[in-house]
Amino acid sequence: MTNGGLVILAEMLDKLPPSEKKIASYILDHPQESISLTANELGKRSSTSGAAVIRLCKSLNLKGFQDLKLRIAGDLQKPDDQVGYQDIQPNESASSIIKKMTDNSIQTIRETANLLNTEELQKAVEVMIGARQIHFIGVGASSIAAEDAQHKFLRIDKTAYAFKDMHMAATLVANASEDDVVVGISFSGETQEITKILQLANENQATTISLTKYGKSNVSDQAKINLYTSATNEPTFRSGATSSRIAQLQVIDILFMCVASLQYEDSVKHLGATRDAVDFFKWQW
Repeated sequence: MTNGGLVILAEMLDKLPPSEKKIASYILDHPQESISLTANELGKRSSTSGAAVIRLCKSLNLKGFQDLKLRIAGDLQKPDDQVGYQDIQPNESASSIIKKMTDNSIQTIRETANLLNTEELQKAVEVMIGARQIHFIGVGASSIAAEDAQHKFLRIDKTAYAFKDMHMAATLVANASEDDVVVGISFSGETQEITKILQLANENQATTISLTKYGKSNVSDQAKINLYTSATNEPTFRSGATSSRIAQLQVIDILFMCVASLQYEDSVKHLGATRDAVDFFKWQW
């Protein structure tokens, strides 16, 4: 992926140590200028050092300063037609809300696509293809993504589970093995129950995957493979989990399509069989 640098910087800004935060702020304020600088030059411009620039790139989970510059350059080449996340206002018209929610969803999808690491995605796909069982675990709004994932993977003949009840989830994961995959879904990355479930899965040598907003978190720390969504900004109505839910469903769809594509003939056969099974229940008048 050759863009998403500015999104990564913005979403990680508040979590960075002071010197790295100064560099990130400078880049966000002067993106065009920053991509023409060396690490040492950027360090001087931001009143830090070249070493701090390198540390920043590590904190962002990037390969190096060149990787960051390429991503920022990609961002600058895109049309500047995005207005940022928009919250609704009291007594707002239906037409205005339609436009705002549509714009927010489109921006979330774009940002999540930019944040997905294709190497990590490929790792996740490979282990899912060979998995004995796949467990999708999420609580609250994230349980919607877990149930959607279960539904999709069941349709291509994968043994998949999704539990809202954490006691049931823990019971199942307690019997997991190295042939199983456990996917922990948490927008914040700090959901204690998901962190504990992944810890339990690790103890049983299962492959663990996290799906969180971008950045270091307790959930991502417990996972062997990390997948990220855009952090999004939903200030007043964050509890509605609108854009974040769409981002999670987007990643689930991508995972599903990647797995189905690599097992194309079998997937088409299984999808046809499940479609026929549903049709079986239709009344014939």
